[in-house]
Amino acid sequence: MAGGRPPKYESKEQIEGLIEAYFKKCEGEILKDDDGEVVFDKSGHPVMIGARPPTVTGLALALGFNTRTSLLNYQGKKEFLDTITRAKSMVEAYAEERLFDRDGSNGARFSLVNNFRGWSDRPKSELDEQEQKARIDSMKAQTEVLEEKKARGDSCAVAIAENIQILADILQESRPNRDIQNYEGESDAE
Repeated sequence: MAGGRPPKYESKEQIEGLIEAYFKKCEGEILKDDDGEVVFDKSGHPVMIGARPPTVTGLALALGFNTRTSLLNYQGKKEFLDTITRAKSMVEAYAEERLFDRDGSNGARFSLVNNFRGWSDRPKSELDEQEQKARIDSMKAQTEVLEEKKARGDSCAVAIAENIQILADILQESRPNRDIQNYEGESDAE
């Protein structure tokens, strides 16, 4: 018999409604006066009360988890992957939009860097590229040594050589880096 706590949810449909309700609640409600008329601000926009930014932790709490880590663990389950990833993408999109808002850019930056892959608050430097090249060269040298051992019949060396080669191949692949500076109007060329 398998141990551990039973899953909180059995299907993605159970959480989809809760996710929708969370984002609806984040929008807040339109303020109305005593006559039931909508109250507008000086810019002519309806005044919203109870509005708050959607966050990964807020989403986790709305789904009944105690921590954002619990939500991330559920995202690792195949049946919940797409649903939770989409909800997190909605939080990420909100944070991206706040990068263009003078009042919310610092909080948005913090959220993007700490909650979502591919965001960095420092531009990629030439030193980073040199360090990466040095690591690749080192792995290649280690692979050559292991190839020699492999040729002599050392079976452990075969497995290690294959793993090092896989890592070197991964490091050589160019991945786009979404640099947060690009969203603040700063150019890449300096």
